[in-house]
Amino acid sequence: MKVLFVVSECVPFIKSGGLADVAGSLPKELKSLGTDIRIILPKYKAIPEKYKLKMKKIREFTVPVGWRQQYCGIEQLEMDGILFYFVDNEYYFNRDGMYGYFDDGERFSFFSKAVLESFSQIDFIPNVIHCHDWHTGMIPFLLRTEYQKKQGYEFIKSVFTIHNLQFQGIFPREVMTDLLGIHDRYFQPEQLEFYGHINFLKAALLSSDYLTTVSPTYRNEILTAYYGEKMDGILKNRQAELVGILNGIDDSFYSPKNEKEVFPFNSKNIRGKIKNKHFLQQKFSLEVNPDTPIVAMISRLTKQKGLDLIKRVFHEMMENEVQFIVLGTGDWEFEQFFKEMSYQYPEKVRVTIGFNEKLAKQIYAGSDVFLMPSRFEPCGLGQMIAMRYGALPLVRETGGLNDTVASYNEEVKEGNGFSFQNFNAHDMLYTYRRALMIYKDKDCWNEIVKHAMTMDFSWAQSAFKYNQLYAELASRSESHVF
Repeated sequence: MKVLFVVSECVPFIKSGGLADVAGSLPKELKSLGTDIRIILPKYKAIPEKYKLKMKKIREFTVPVGWRQQYCGIEQLEMDGILFYFVDNEYYFNRDGMYGYFDDGERFSFFSKAVLESFSQIDFIPNVIHCHDWHTGMIPFLLRTEYQKKQGYEFIKSVFTIHNLQFQGIFPREVMTDLLGIHDRYFQPEQLEFYGHINFLKAALLSSDYLTTVSPTYRNEILTAYYGEKMDGILKNRQAELVGILNGIDDSFYSPKNEKEVFPFNSKNIRGKIKNKHFLQQKFSLEVNPDTPIVAMISRLTKQKGLDLIKRVFHEMMENEVQFIVLGTGDWEFEQFFKEMSYQYPEKVRVTIGFNEKLAKQIYAGSDVFLMPSRFEPCGLGQMIAMRYGALPLVRETGGLNDTVASYNEEVKEGNGFSFQNFNAHDMLYTYRRALMIYKDKDCWNEIVKHAMTMDFSWAQSAFKYNQLYAELASRSESHVF
């Protein structure tokens, strides 16, 4: 089985969100199952020099982008037994950052065509192309309409994973005709047209052989108008080929029993967590008291993460005996809010704007409650990481949060965290106070912590399901008709 992952970001090379973690971790598990898995992504300026120095240029060719023939270099690097290909073009990718440029439509049109043109250059024609998010959305469409007529391309199948339906890649009509060279007949509501523009994500939803989401609950949610981002009609038509497969985390990277960043502990002996809490309180100049619960947030500071709920009832939250730590960056509104709260509650609240992996692990390891009240959450990794470090998640029942967090039930003494259903600030506040009440019963709390730490969120189960999907697709004689 030959599979090509096409992504716009991937750890350890470059990252802006959870997509990069998936691209860096899932292929390792797929390889362990015997899949010939390779990964292709743009060669960005921001990729660390230590990786660039290891890259070897293997091909040069030109890619048609409208009336121009644009240079494309393919560079190769092997890591952990997996081949990575990097699409090199300094005009498009030698810039600060990855996204948000006026010509993103052109940049990722070039990338899409470069990927498809590269097969004959790198001597690797996959059975399955697995594309991720809107940046690669045109690849399944181009494969079906333009490239499947070429020798060697006719049996390639495509899988497209929706990591976040909110981001769709919407561009002027000219991107379709002038840059991608797609015939004007496809610019209609049943095809690529989207309110007078072209929509890269819509192209993938229409043309891919299989669609996946990153959690089973999110798969069901996006079939509704509330979560569907105007794509629910297409998704309903394709729900037979729409599968929800829960993301995992790299449990060797997030492992409190054997890493240098924290005092070691595990589910059988959680005494080390007390040392981590003591360290965290000292680090942030908070009162050192093992009985004071630490509530933490490590998050993008955006409305998606439910921060307007926290903003609404924050003063009521501070009425409890608690310490509150925030690590993240995002919208100015929420950055300023948390800064202001740290001034208003100097004995309780600490805020760090930015992100640091070492500090994040120290906060996970030293905190008691991990707050993640998202408005929507396709999968979410924070709640899974938090449980690895014995911080109990407090979440809203949406997307992957619903699939991974079982709210503690006092009657049967089961659960691995706390949750609330409605997107309502006072429902969150009630659940928050309930968690802090249970925290006072240390024996009960420690049992929940131990249970949470034993949860298996590794990539092994996910990889097995993806491999089954690839095999089923590769056995088909025909592609999806649209």
